[in-house]
Amino acid sequence: MKNKIEVLATNGSADYELIDSGEGEKLERYGQYLLARPDPQALWAKRQTAAVWKKADAYFIRDSDKAEWTFRGQVPPEWPIDFGGLRMLIKPSAFKHTGLFPEQAANWDWLRQKIAGHSDIEVLNLFGYTGGASLACAEAGAKVVHIDGSRAAVTWARENASLSGLAEKPIRWIIEDARLFVEREIRRGRHYDGIIMDPPAFGHGPDKELWKIEEDLLPLIENCRKLLKPNPRFFLINGYAAGYSAVAYQNILRPLEEQFGGKTEIGELTIAEKDSERLLPCGIFARWSAK
Repeated sequence: MKNKIEVLATNGSADYELIDSGEGEKLERYGQYLLARPDPQALWAKRQTAAVWKKADAYFIRDSDKAEWTFRGQVPPEWPIDFGGLRMLIKPSAFKHTGLFPEQAANWDWLRQKIAGHSDIEVLNLFGYTGGASLACAEAGAKVVHIDGSRAAVTWARENASLSGLAEKPIRWIIEDARLFVEREIRRGRHYDGIIMDPPAFGHGPDKELWKIEEDLLPLIENCRKLLKPNPRFFLINGYAAGYSAVAYQNILRPLEEQFGGKTEIGELTIAEKDSERLLPCGIFARWSAK
């Protein structure tokens, strides 16, 4: 059996660029603002000078005493950008995040392709965060159920839907623990054509339900298989900061091939650095689709 590991790269666009990376940091442009923040994958030397990095409008500091953004000049608390066919709200927030994972653009396009030309497609997006995948699916014509345990994230996702002109699309926004929701959907007899998940390594649900990926991922996957329709379209798993190989995720999805046929693709999600051949690794994926 041959395993082909793909490397998918997000290139810069009018409103987003990876300007430079290295020495544990990355410098990105979101719209008109430059943001500098830590990235443990950037093990190499920076290409740009210190003067370029000092142009950052905001930078994230993490040390033994604090972890927070520091702003230079007049940076708004939030601003919209056009990215990946959507309009997304950027908010420098806790844990160094901005509300957008640019490397996911390749998955958004893949989801659009799997949905296009099919009517009445129903999609479940677990750990949906600020809604990029949900909006890409809705834009392509699917009905979407978006689940996240964070009220703030779901509110943010709904704001992104409005900005993208998709507020009237059939998306159900639900604040709930992913595992509990899936268990309830099984009891209700609900089924979906496609399932998406981006599980964290560690986290909590809205009622402090503890999530540990090493303990909870496989039971969740097995329950999600019970929610698939007899002829499903796709199943996508993203991995970020959990330390696992894409091959491990492929093994998790192997039973779908045995049950439904089709194929599983695996690989790394990266961002291409501006004016450079370097790619910044940002996560892994495994995605099964029907023939």
